[in-house]
Amino acid sequence: MASVDECRQALRDLAARLDRHAEVRGRIDLDRTLACRVTDLDTAFHGRLVGGRLVDLGDGDDPKAKIALVATSDDLLALVAGQLDVTKAVATRRVSIKANPFDLMKLRKLL
Repeated sequence: MASVDECRQALRDLAARLDRHAEVRGRIDLDRTLACRVTDLDTAFHGRLVGGRLVDLGDGDDPKAKIALVATSDDLLALVAGQLDVTKAVATRRVSIKANPFDLMKLRKLL
């Protein structure tokens, strides 16, 4: 099991990677609140996806978030590291992403 600090750092790494690649992919028209809930650590993080970037990362849940990612700490780290395919993870229910269908299509461009 990964620690809360490792999960926090993984999300910071993801934000940095998205920031570096935002210019290459072009602007993605998506402005949504995001919650990342880590089930085995009983913790959560929140932020905002804006134009292909992950900004305003912080500790704590956002129950009103428009997009919610639910995973164990190890699966979160594997997703961010590229060791776990998000499509397979969702299909096998290792990871849950709650969002409206249009947002899910836009999210695929980020991944």
